[in-house]
Amino acid sequence: MTEKTERESKFKSYIPEEAREHYKAAREEMRAGFEALLPDGLRELREHRRKARREMLLAWRSVLDSAIERFDKKD
Repeated sequence: MTEKTERESKFKSYIPEEAREHYKAAREEMRAGFEALLPDGLRELREHRRKARREMLLAWRSVLDSAIERFDKKD
């Protein structure tokens, strides 16, 4: 197992799949936003940035929910 694969497998137990999916969606929205930087794309850029921020917030919510669940199980 490579060092990168070992790190990824360790994080998978801490970062829920839902959070990773939101992160991926945020990354896609940011890419779409950068593509929208072309002349007529300012409104489109704003929409993609808003969607990307929302996805990142959802990812963090998922991480926090998972951490709270682990914390409650320890009690």
